[in-house]
Amino acid sequence: MAYDIERYLNVRSASAPSFGPNGELAFLMETTGENQVWRVDEPEAWPDQISFGEERVTSASFSPTREELIYGMDEGGDEFVQLFRLSADGSEDVPLTDHPDAIHQFGGWSHDGDRFAFAANRRDQATFDVYVQGRDETGADATLVAEGDEYDNLSVAGWSPSDDRLVLHESHSNYDQDLHVVDVASGEVTHATEFADETRFSSVSWAPDGNGLFVCTDHGADTLYLGVLDPDGGTIEHVVDGGGWELEAVGVDPEAERLVYVRNVDGYSELTLADVHGAPLHALRQSNATTGVDELLLDPLPTPDIPEGVVMGLSFDDAAERVAIAVSAPTENTNVHVVDVETGESERWTRASTAGIPRETFRSPELVHFESFDGLDVPGFLTMPDGDGPHPVVVDIHGGPEVQRRPFFMALRQYFTDNGYAVFEPNVRGSAGYGTEYLNLDNVRNRMDSVKDLRAGVEWLTANRPIDPERVVAYGGSYGGFMVLAALTEYPDLWAAGVDIVGIANFVTFLENTGDWRRERREAEYGSLADDREFLESISPVNNAEKIRAPLLVLHGANDPRVPVDEAEQIASIASEHVPVEKTIFEDEGHGFAKHENQMTAYRQVVDFLEKHV
Repeated sequence: MAYDIERYLNVRSASAPSFGPNGELAFLMETTGENQVWRVDEPEAWPDQISFGEERVTSASFSPTREELIYGMDEGGDEFVQLFRLSADGSEDVPLTDHPDAIHQFGGWSHDGDRFAFAANRRDQATFDVYVQGRDETGADATLVAEGDEYDNLSVAGWSPSDDRLVLHESHSNYDQDLHVVDVASGEVTHATEFADETRFSSVSWAPDGNGLFVCTDHGADTLYLGVLDPDGGTIEHVVDGGGWELEAVGVDPEAERLVYVRNVDGYSELTLADVHGAPLHALRQSNATTGVDELLLDPLPTPDIPEGVVMGLSFDDAAERVAIAVSAPTENTNVHVVDVETGESERWTRASTAGIPRETFRSPELVHFESFDGLDVPGFLTMPDGDGPHPVVVDIHGGPEVQRRPFFMALRQYFTDNGYAVFEPNVRGSAGYGTEYLNLDNVRNRMDSVKDLRAGVEWLTANRPIDPERVVAYGGSYGGFMVLAALTEYPDLWAAGVDIVGIANFVTFLENTGDWRRERREAEYGSLADDREFLESISPVNNAEKIRAPLLVLHGANDPRVPVDEAEQIASIASEHVPVEKTIFEDEGHGFAKHENQMTAYRQVVDFLEKHV
């Protein structure tokens, strides 16, 4: 039987696991309407909700030594996250910060559990400074340890094993980052990555001896690999290669000298556990005297037995005998699994509800590839409904643009395919996961080449699958919303309808009005107002809206700090002069829809809109 959209929107997810000092697990789940902190003490036991705010919780991290957590929460989607200390039974909930006009990015507990670090733009909206604060301190008690005036978008990547240093992540753009180490006592900052070339660092973790850093980086390569960085010498020793795919995350337990890393293989996650054996980091590779070939001193442990999907989050327990992960798979809603490090066996610790929808009815996407206008091979995921067709298709375009559509569980995908739609999710040029060259193919003046990829994808679909070319829908959010609007203006006869969710309509006003902390990073990708204004005006959908022929639905949050709501107002006003346009602004939302009630309203409107026009 087919289920209503409301039923699918009640499918829950348990994510962001964090082990407590006594083996309990905290995680986030949206059962009450928005993400809150929950706790479970053994596999599939009934969980306890321990935070009870009216707004979404964005993160939660257990203390390594005490029965307490620190969590973050914003208000109305404004992203001005404040930090709170929460007892593990929920009985005590203490505000740690009191700067409602600043973003606070949690940077981890010290290993003794006495302090925590964070980055915040308190002094200047465009600048993130780094602070350290005692667990029992509140308000203005934080100590400023590194000013961010000379850096781009600083965040804290973790404490050293001896708790005397922090590694800082500086992001110039999504394809160019730097790492720095700050001495907490003196405030002295060491630049650890003085490289001439643009370099990505997707994940960083201190090595057990505290003299180096495990990094997932593309320094000197096209794809991310696992390396060891000497922060004093500024050199990177290559440890594990991804075999043409990207190593995207690494975690280390310094006391147990154990390591876990994740490889992204065409969107699917491969999890590897290993012992470091206390080897000095410069000697992780040593030459075999007989063969002359470098041998890896990491000792791989058994391959974890986990669902085939996407791994999100890594948390070792106190003795590093287990690691908790959240796994999302095409036919498995997101749940927390715990892997036994020695055996590789895993247990699911949470049982997030499928809202009564039988798991066997969920469909898996097919991994496909198509050739674009210039011969580029473009990957994507295609999920087909039952029946012979021809079927309508929703072309669902991810945001970013430097992210990747992956085979995680998506309730909306399942709804569409259960109700006769095909769903096509292309990873057009500029997507992450396929190396630096692919990531940069859409930068600045090449922006519209990614829109050409959409046309090529639709042409491939209609030629190779039972798809109705008269019922093709462009659907996307954030940057994906721009792609929807650009596709409607560039190739107006290709689309039966468009759905733009929190999308960019005018690059000039977007860059003028987006959050100060984001502008420079966005200009690196899209082009600058100083140098590229004329080009940005030429490709902005609002300036080509007269070409739109398809009905358009526009949904946006009034508090959106990333893509201000005026983007929705502009495109809806101009497009409505010649095509049917529906527009809804959610007054208590930001960049997307966090509140369950608003999700119900928004996606019911999407469903009704497509039923009317497609």
